[in-house]
Amino acid sequence: MTDATARPYRSVLYIPGSKERALEKATTLACDAIIFDLEDAVAVDEKIKARATLIKALTEADYGARARIVRINGLDTDWGRDDVLAMAEAVHNGAKIDAILIPKVSMKGDLDAVANLINGVPLWAMMETAMGMMNAAEIAAHPRLEGMVMGTNDLAKELQSRFRADRLPLMTGLGLCLLAAKTYGRIIVDGVYNAFKDDEGLKVECDQGRDMGFDGKTLIHPAQLDVANAAFAPSEAEVDLARRQIEAFDAAQAEGLGVAVVDGKIVENLHIVTARQVLAKAEAIAALAN
Repeated sequence: MTDATARPYRSVLYIPGSKERALEKATTLACDAIIFDLEDAVAVDEKIKARATLIKALTEADYGARARIVRINGLDTDWGRDDVLAMAEAVHNGAKIDAILIPKVSMKGDLDAVANLINGVPLWAMMETAMGMMNAAEIAAHPRLEGMVMGTNDLAKELQSRFRADRLPLMTGLGLCLLAAKTYGRIIVDGVYNAFKDDEGLKVECDQGRDMGFDGKTLIHPAQLDVANAAFAPSEAEVDLARRQIEAFDAAQAEGLGVAVVDGKIVENLHIVTARQVLAKAEAIAALAN
């Protein structure tokens, strides 16, 4: 089972695998993770070249503590199988790849097909189909799965839903995937916000995702990083409260009591679990900055 608090995934930035300049710039960006995209962001006639360009970057460039996630083309395309085999060879030759992200995962078998082609690299699933929503639990239960990424644009297209700022048409799917991810201890990051110049709208959607329980948000532009990083990090007030809850609970236990009171509210063991998670995430974020 994956500990989703072990490393931050506040900001997960898509970078086209075909763009050398973007791949180089990504080494300096304040994102927690990068999705190196060989799928939607790469034109058909650039697919094979992009694969080689990306492998070179993953072998030679220093991306520091940023998680390196490669989104392959689907195995039902002309490039997917070769993408996986090329990444397996690249890892063998020293490339650092933290996960393979599989598009349009609809059932457990979609993960099995990739797992059979590459060993030792965790798998992530793009959750962007109606069938994927219905099978979220069996997908999350897969032993090789580490994380789930909401593909809200493709999901909205398949649902034929209208855009709403509150994302009401997508809530069932988002909720099903969240429940599945939390049940099996998987990382789960929210879908993209398309208006990359709209910081206010992005903040609203980030806050909504954080309130729901997402670990972070996928992003399409570096301009979105600061908003996402702030939204999905514990605030100073949350860190302060967590510390005071732990101190008060420890003191209560030392006196033989099972509960404490902080700011007029009961603090039980379940609150301490959450408090320790808050502090662990804050410490992990601080470590990234050093």
